[in-house]
Amino acid sequence: MRIYRMVLKRVVAAYGKDRGLTLAETFGQKFIKSNLGLVMKHFEGFMVFVGILGPFATLPQLVKLFFTHSQHASGQSLLTWSLYAALSLLWFIYGLIVKKLPIYVGNGISMVLNLLMVLGILIHAGVTF
Repeated sequence: MRIYRMVLKRVVAAYGKDRGLTLAETFGQKFIKSNLGLVMKHFEGFMVFVGILGPFATLPQLVKLFFTHSQHASGQSLLTWSLYAALSLLWFIYGLIVKKLPIYVGNGISMVLNLLMVLGILIHAGVTF
């Protein structure tokens, strides 16, 4: 613990104390200017793609539920899919608040697909757990 404090004091003294910056601001500025910061900009674009593509993993379940195996709808958990929809709604709202495209796009799509699953279970099996 003593070594950690000593290193922390040296880092603050070397990078930010004379400029009135906190340690977090100093590291944040260095990160943005670094190559890793540039990589993260491109990575966010990739994550938008993943955020859009990921929720579509629910599509096979929807096809089975509505078109091919509707008689097995009672095997699906209404509670689970309802929780997925509610959690997606919360993440969607959070993404809008922090203005992060990958969060709100992916979770908006996920919320719609999860609500379709809930609707399908209610139509084909009624209220089940």
